[in-house]
Amino acid sequence: MTYQDTVNWMFSQLPMYQQQGKTAFKVDLSNTVILAKHLKNPETKIKTIHVAGTNGKGSTSHMLASILQEAGYTVGLYTSPHLKDFRERIKINGKEVSKQFVIGFIKRNKTFFEKHSLSFFEMTVGMAFDYFAKQKVDIAIIEVGLGGRLDSTNIITPEVSVITNIGLDHTQFLGNTLPAIAEEKGGIIKKNIPVVIGETQDETKTVFNRIAAEASSKIYYADQLVSQIFKSDLKGSYQEKNIKTVLQTITLLQKQGWKITSNHIKEGLLKVVQNTGLKGRWQTLQDDPKVICDTAHNKEGLAYVMKQLHEEDCDALHIVFGVVNDKDLDSIIALLPKKATYYFCKPNIPRGKNAEELFSYFKEKNYVGNVYNSVNEAYKQALKSAGKDDVIYVGGSTFVVAEII
Repeated sequence: MTYQDTVNWMFSQLPMYQQQGKTAFKVDLSNTVILAKHLKNPETKIKTIHVAGTNGKGSTSHMLASILQEAGYTVGLYTSPHLKDFRERIKINGKEVSKQFVIGFIKRNKTFFEKHSLSFFEMTVGMAFDYFAKQKVDIAIIEVGLGGRLDSTNIITPEVSVITNIGLDHTQFLGNTLPAIAEEKGGIIKKNIPVVIGETQDETKTVFNRIAAEASSKIYYADQLVSQIFKSDLKGSYQEKNIKTVLQTITLLQKQGWKITSNHIKEGLLKVVQNTGLKGRWQTLQDDPKVICDTAHNKEGLAYVMKQLHEEDCDALHIVFGVVNDKDLDSIIALLPKKATYYFCKPNIPRGKNAEELFSYFKEKNYVGNVYNSVNEAYKQALKSAGKDDVIYVGGSTFVVAEII
């Protein structure tokens, strides 16, 4: 099989959350445990940091990786979803896993995967652990896919567990209250392993304190403990919270004997994109007209991004917007500016919400815009319509951003 054949085969194995949503969600870790054993438990051969949270876990993971790279360590980075190519999910020091490794891993284990009906996500997690162990990384940053307690990544015992924050996203799997979601994400807290919580929230604090106490795990609330913050090349105002989370996590690693200086921290935070290849976080794609894209896609994430968009100085605002079909539009509509022209589109995945339906919903609420057949068509029209002192924002979903980046 070629690389493309291999990836296509993986995507077609049992529902994949990125494509299909709820039907891809697994209810226990038994498959992952079976797979890890088959691979001779590579996750036990590497040191890790485990990162969960509703928003900011991707940025936080990339910042941590960048700082550790600046400190001279060989750093694995496992994140999801990808924007363009599957291999973005598995990197070492910013370099994507080779096509050959992906092909070889699937070829060697395909019969086992089929026999046990492993999902796309389980295979990918197994691949990441196997790759990091074989490449003998010093440490790997492992981002949770969904939730925490039942996530396929949750077979590791990390140096530090990190939970950025809790918001109402993926409620169909994780529960529809903040304490219920905190319970799921708190599932990554391990016995005697310190945990950093990025944002103190009244509704979740008691849940995290209880889980940490039961696990004899020391708990650190970054927003209460970190006062000084450093600049980053990730420009979203929301990154301040993530930077605090990162600094508290680095403090714990320093206490554990990791050799990280304040210069490593400063340089690491300034070179996140260069060191890790992160894209789609308040990213400026061009000027005249200025085009900004961001992968924020839920109430909490969009609240920060729309506040920042409001601060942009421009003649007119154009918003290229699409969402997935399980998105609770009622929870985000009030955040989106009425003083803008919208270009409604459907991201090119089965879960993409029909652009006509999206348009109807917005029209009822007195928003102005048109429907386009694809993200690219919407984006091209926005570029055509915008004056050089206008701003174009592209977002609503990771998958919308993926198509124009």
